[in-house]
Amino acid sequence: MKKSEINFAVELDDQNIPEKIFWNATDNPNEGLSDTKAVVVSVWDHYNQGTLRLNLWTKDMAVTDMKRFCIEVLGSLADTIVTATGDQPMADQIDNLCRALSKKVEEEYREQQKQA
Repeated sequence: MKKSEINFAVELDDQNIPEKIFWNATDNPNEGLSDTKAVVVSVWDHYNQGTLRLNLWTKDMAVTDMKRFCIEVLGSLADTIVTATGDQPMADQIDNLCRALSKKVEEEYREQQKQA
């Protein structure tokens, strides 16, 4: 049986706020640690019938990038819904929400550019 591992290392400031996040995985084509600005990990706790979450982002991650990241995570869940359950209508609703949110973030970004 094949075994895979995913590891995260987080450097915190004196207030325990992430400054740097690094990750590595057994099947990662890049050797060594890779850096990132954010990570979202969700685990299904079947004993308590709920989701355990680990959401981390560095303090220097741009707000617009964080919004885009969240939208992309949500969008990837649409793919997961179809693969895991075959529920295409639910996936379509998630995709529609992501398109609306993406449009809103793009409008916010353009407005910020005008003010800069």
